[in-house]
Amino acid sequence: MSRTGTTDDGDELLTRLEALTAQARAQAEMQRSRVELAIALQRGMLPRDLPVASRLHLAVRYAPACQGLNVGGDWYDAFTLGDGRIGLSIGDVQGHNIEAAAFMGQVRAGLRALASVTSDPGEVLARTNDLLLSLGSDLFATCTFMRLDPCAGVLESARAGHLPCVWATANGKSGVTADEGGPPLGVQAGMPYPVTRYELTTGGVFVLLTDGVVEGPSLPLEEGLDQAMRLAGIAAVAGMDVDALAAALIKGAELVGHDDDAAVLVVGLDGPGAQP
Repeated sequence: MSRTGTTDDGDELLTRLEALTAQARAQAEMQRSRVELAIALQRGMLPRDLPVASRLHLAVRYAPACQGLNVGGDWYDAFTLGDGRIGLSIGDVQGHNIEAAAFMGQVRAGLRALASVTSDPGEVLARTNDLLLSLGSDLFATCTFMRLDPCAGVLESARAGHLPCVWATANGKSGVTADEGGPPLGVQAGMPYPVTRYELTTGGVFVLLTDGVVEGPSLPLEEGLDQAMRLAGIAAVAGMDVDALAAALIKGAELVGHDDDAAVLVVGLDGPGAQP
């Protein structure tokens, strides 16, 4: 009996398998390149330096979703405003791809540009919201924008669909903010964003974070915020450095049960006689 037919079939099968393997390898390499590009874009959009002011201490941590094929659009930002006060923002873009990372850059740039025109947090978010809608993107972002007066220890905050902040004082009090807030940016035009005023006391801390730090399949949001609040309370009472607190908070992102971006921005304030 001739075995030529069987041999030819086997050779054809091997050829097809080789072609499929090469195709899969090329697709994986392309996706890996897209992820690397998105991560580079994310990191390039984050501020290289943080503002310096008397009494003020800022610390940040950022962990991109670099495992697997998902890349998100979380960001933090801190910059000096024209009147000497400090602008602070943190947020999260819907989606996990290079488009989300690019949209994050647009949101962050829009916030900075509009904060140079009006630093009122509610007005900054309202104008950024309308700007994003004019770009015609299908994406949206949650965000918190704050204006900090480090001399007076006053924080003015507006939220756009973002999760609340965590605070703690040196005398053992701690909690989660309960301001009204408004809808995410890029959803509906003409929306108001109420401003809430907070006092950052000597030795106290204020923590801005994204949901990748405190929420996931293994960690409900309420429980995650409670853990962050306890860490902030311990840090404030113990006089812990804000950088150490930021490191401890980002470590908690490992407990959420999924691979997602995670960003933390911690604000601390020294006593009136302290040096910058």
